[in-house]
Amino acid sequence: MKLNEAFALRVKQVLKEKHMTQYKLAQETGMYQSTMTDILKCKYKTANFTNMALIIRALGLTMSEFFDSEYFNFNNLEIEEK
Repeated sequence: MKLNEAFALRVKQVLKEKHMTQYKLAQETGMYQSTMTDILKCKYKTANFTNMALIIRALGLTMSEFFDSEYFNFNNLEIEEK
């Protein structure tokens, strides 16, 4: 799984746990709804760290809490080396 896919899956998981909509998340971050949709549909190959931080904060989590998930296990991630 690619990092952007893991990020999107984790966001969707937290949204479900918190009974929060993608629309509400977009409002909380100040992002356009279309940008949020593109992030969660993995339209961007790489994630913008600022957007990631805004999303994590709007979900009410710390970075540690967000990334403490099986989705981010290095054995499951495809990481491109340059």
